[in-house]
This record gives sequence, C-alpha cells and structure tokens, in this order.
Amino acid sequence: MSSFPLEFKALATHVVVTEDELKVDLADGRSVSVPLTWFPRLLAATPEARAKWELLGAGEGIHWPEADEDLSVAGLLEGNRALDRT
Repeated sequence: MSSFPLEFKALATHVVVTEDELKVDLADGRSVSVPLTWFPRLLAATPEARAKWELLGAGEGIHWPEADEDLSVAGLLEGNRALDRT
C-alpha cells in the first residue's frame, strides 16, 4: 500500500475583530482566535475599519483595506505575528 501526503489548505469563511481579539472561522469547522495585540495595524484601526475585511483567494488570506493589513490563514495557524510597520 502506498501513501502520499495530501496537501491541505485551511480556508477562512468569516472574520470577527473585537477590541482585543481576532477570530477566524475556517471552512472545515474550526475557529482560530488570537490576541489583537499580535497585529498592531488592526489594533490601531477603528472598529469600522476592522469590520471591513475581504477574503483573498478562496479564503487563503484576509485583507483589511482601511487598516492596510493582510494576513494569511496558514500564518495564523502557525502562530505568526505581524511586524509593527507603523
């Protein structure tokens, strides 16, 4: 019997940003929550700007145009934090 690794991409379906948390729902039923302090641009953004997100690709990434922030779902799952570019 032969086996090979399957490539799996976690895809975002919905995003919620509160005053202190980023929560991303995934297509496979999981949810990922991380402290908003990990992402200084989102932390500094207004609630209105945080609410205006767009999925990139098929949900492989998330973009906040008004906050000038882009995050990958793979990076979130790996525990990557954004660099402070402000």
